[in-house]
Amino acid sequence: MSQLSDVQPTDWAFGALQSLVERYGCIAGYPNGTFRGNRALTRYEFAAGLNACLDRVNELIATASGGVGKEDLTIILVDRARLNLTTSFTGKDTLITGLQAYNFLGGLEGRGSIQQGLGLASPILSSSSARVGFEPQFPGIDVKTLTPTSANDLELYKLLYIFPAGNKLSLFAGTAAEVSDAFPAITPFNGEGQEAISRFANLNPVQRVSGGTSGTGLASAAGFIFNISDAIDLRALYGSVNANIPNSAPDILPSVSGTPLGSGLFGGSSVAAAQLTIRPSKNLDVALNYAHSYHEINILGTGLVSADIGSLAGVSLGTPVKLNSVGGTLTWRFAQKIAFSTYGAAIFVDAAPNRVDATTTFTSWMVGLHFTDLFKEGNNAGILFGQPLFRSSADGVAQLAPAGEDRTTPYHLEAYYRFQLSDNISITPGAFVLFNPEANSNNQTTTVGVLRTTFAF
Repeated sequence: MSQLSDVQPTDWAFGALQSLVERYGCIAGYPNGTFRGNRALTRYEFAAGLNACLDRVNELIATASGGVGKEDLTIILVDRARLNLTTSFTGKDTLITGLQAYNFLGGLEGRGSIQQGLGLASPILSSSSARVGFEPQFPGIDVKTLTPTSANDLELYKLLYIFPAGNKLSLFAGTAAEVSDAFPAITPFNGEGQEAISRFANLNPVQRVSGGTSGTGLASAAGFIFNISDAIDLRALYGSVNANIPNSAPDILPSVSGTPLGSGLFGGSSVAAAQLTIRPSKNLDVALNYAHSYHEINILGTGLVSADIGSLAGVSLGTPVKLNSVGGTLTWRFAQKIAFSTYGAAIFVDAAPNRVDATTTFTSWMVGLHFTDLFKEGNNAGILFGQPLFRSSADGVAQLAPAGEDRTTPYHLEAYYRFQLSDNISITPGAFVLFNPEANSNNQTTTVGVLRTTFAF
């Protein structure tokens, strides 16, 4: 650092530059001994500097020198692109076709996922409370057949047709759909590319049960939207996550086949869900949710916590389960640009009849404040706190926690601020802190920082 003539200890980025130069030996400045810290950086210079740093880090790793540890290497850069096509045949109906590609990793064993990198993933499928909101629930794998997918493969994630059946009634059906397509979110934190950065904050967990928000259009579904009045709205659907699978594959684990969600329209995992939305005033929205689900294997299908896989602790993964889920969400806009939002959820899990005597209850809640046009028009922010899904009770042979875990209540704290740079581009820095991650006090408090850039056209 002493060789850079135009850098002083009082400069605001001195500490960061010192670390790069003295610890890693990169970004060392120009040959004439200057750094030119106040000059704009070209894309060529950025590429050259980044390449030099990565080469140096690789060298340090190869030689096991320089004090490079795990904390230096958890750098993860991901992308997701979506193209949504909206078509109408009569002017009153809507056909939604969605294509997407992404490079989130995971697969059956969770390899390369953010969650596995933090040591907080489930043994398979990388379910975790560390999951970000814009990440698909089952990255890197077709969960219906357990076949791997490659990074940035093009896939059909949405195919849904909505049409009127009367003045107050609309019907919908699709082969690639999600619960969130039909049910209003209510909370202002919802918005994978624009609002809260974690999966926990985006939606009530009841909407996520059985892959209801898989991010890949997991279910074939049909349902209705009944606008009872301007203030009351009732919606319901039935979804099958394996309707297009004709036959089950052989077992790969005891009672777990290569098509773990089952096969056939009514022969495997399914969900029947309803939401009643009430707007008693222009400043208050309330939603009440119920879902009944059946799973061929012992999972919740939310992707929210590691306990999602093996939801009945102490019971084999191949045990079918029934879920009855209830929840409520409320948003109160008590000031012109400030809203209070909260949700609560309970998921009651029972082993399928004639298998084993085992039941478990999961609970979750969240409270937060959302700010619109904070400091500048178009910029939004949020701060929220809550409890991720947590086994609050267990009966029969079900356990409150797997062997080796020190069970305790988990908590989630999150804050973000969205800069709307233009009509089409926004940048959202944010972070969430996990206390007692995965309800296990043996896990250290974990912070996940996110810098999300969204291009919408």
